[in-house]
Amino acid sequence: MYASFKSIGAYIPDEIRTNQWFVDKLDTTDEWIVKRTGIKERRIASEDENTSDLGVKAAEVAIERANIDRSDIDLIVCATLSPDFMSMPSTACLISEKLGIKDVMAFDISAACTGFVYALSVAKAFVESGMKKNVLIVGAEKTSNVMDYEDRTVCMLFGDGAGAAIISATENKDEAIVDVQCSSDGNLKEILYIPGAGSGEEMYMHMKGNETFKIAVKTLTSDVKKIMEKNNYTNEDIDLFVPHQANYRIIKAVGDALKFKDEQKVLTVEKYGNTSSASIPMAMNECFENGRMKKGQTILLDAFGGGATWGSALIKFNG
Repeated sequence: MYASFKSIGAYIPDEIRTNQWFVDKLDTTDEWIVKRTGIKERRIASEDENTSDLGVKAAEVAIERANIDRSDIDLIVCATLSPDFMSMPSTACLISEKLGIKDVMAFDISAACTGFVYALSVAKAFVESGMKKNVLIVGAEKTSNVMDYEDRTVCMLFGDGAGAAIISATENKDEAIVDVQCSSDGNLKEILYIPGAGSGEEMYMHMKGNETFKIAVKTLTSDVKKIMEKNNYTNEDIDLFVPHQANYRIIKAVGDALKFKDEQKVLTVEKYGNTSSASIPMAMNECFENGRMKKGQTILLDAFGGGATWGSALIKFNG
């Protein structure tokens, strides 16, 4: 039994927050933000939209495109750093309830920006073991809830959104997810973190930008090389390279180091900013909707996040 990447879906909040919003509030300029990050705008969820609501809307699209009934789903995994509740219930349980899916296993993953790749790894393992047949994985973030909008080192980088996918069982190896590899290093915990629940600075994200940049570029590049070599893939075998959309400078540095062509690289950071665990599925969804990502193509995913965590995946898109 193999695990197949059956569908992709996303939800993009309505509010567009341009760089001018930050220029009006902080000591910065549009030119500086674009030069340092590549970001021109990001989406912000409304006050009455929770992370689970974003995830549900993305999940509904993925379920419809997979051409399965909600009752066919037997596991829900949600990756998020901005859950509805701090510890319980899980956002996955809330998504399950709002989708009307009862009596199935549901839990959250805390792997920050690598969350979707971690969730993909978990789904693959459950399907290949024969324990589950149709797994809904969701990367959903309302990062605006954990932003200090007076901290110019981090607040202008992030946006809100959600992406989702259905991972289903198949006996056809040609439709299978090729490989997923994930790792972590807790010694790097202080480069990107949220101290804890409460008020004031404790509830906001903190980041050491320069350190994060250097470590991310080195780690992402190395991780891609490992998964490509392990599976005997070359650059020519990759149709689309979808990196975590954190910062244009990071994506460019990694893409250049790996020698991917422009037509292989996927970039959405300009429009959505860093949406953490949602960024990769949102980018994949955009490629699918504009016809760039098609059934049978080989897609390479790559992410780095707080923890520190990182991961890569080689998939055959079967949507």
